[in-house]
Amino acid sequence: MFVGLNHEKGMDAEGHDRDSFRLPQEQIDLIEKTRNENSNIVLIMISGSPVSMIEWINNVPTVLQAWYGGMEAGNTISAILFGDVIPSGKLPITFPKQLSDSPAHVSERTYPGSKDVFYDEGVFVGYRHFDIRNIEPLFPFGHGLSYTKFTYENLQLSKKIITKDEILVVSVDIFNSGVYKGAEIVQLYIQDIESSVERPHKELKGFKKKFLKPMERATVKFVICKDDLSFFNENLGKWTTEEGEFSILVGGSSRDIRLQDKLTYLS
Repeated sequence: MFVGLNHEKGMDAEGHDRDSFRLPQEQIDLIEKTRNENSNIVLIMISGSPVSMIEWINNVPTVLQAWYGGMEAGNTISAILFGDVIPSGKLPITFPKQLSDSPAHVSERTYPGSKDVFYDEGVFVGYRHFDIRNIEPLFPFGHGLSYTKFTYENLQLSKKIITKDEILVVSVDIFNSGVYKGAEIVQLYIQDIESSVERPHKELKGFKKKFLKPMERATVKFVICKDDLSFFNENLGKWTTEEGEFSILVGGSSRDIRLQDKLTYLS
């Protein structure tokens, strides 16, 4: 069944805020009615932004986030549902459980504001906000399912210590342990363990997509340099790379970290 938002004012319209984080009530009622008649539902969500699912998600076994696919959306959706194409997409944003979990809605200063609207979140937007406030999202940044399964193995760092002129090669083996061919988007995050300023718990520094047949294994490599360890220091007015330890985190989403190791940077 299809549900979602159109481009009318108050929904997914340019130049206007949405009236509600929820689906229209008649669509929520339709989901409940359909579930009562047949619990084996594939729900296809048409929207350009997160939608509240907390009222019905536990009663719906499958959700396909279709966004706005344009003229070929029908062919694409049917190809995924009938197995002609194995899904491999990953969420480019975080889906919160409730609107108050979003960084833009933590207080009335940030939304709706009055004469002025304050951007108090700083660098803690998206998954960084959910991490530092320890908020469990409905679906995390980078999340996405497949008809097959992938195993992460053998995380290797070319060096355990680097200086400003050196690079680090991070490699990890990806194994298709399922019965279908498919593709996995491997994500690399880095955490600055101890910093002179408040920093995110982790930041995405790279991602690569790998197509694998059943029981096939491949090595994915990332190249990390000083710039990937840097942050803009407002106190100094410039980009800064501080000495110390960094965690190298590899996984399938921002909340699905499979392997990790540590790196030391010396200036």
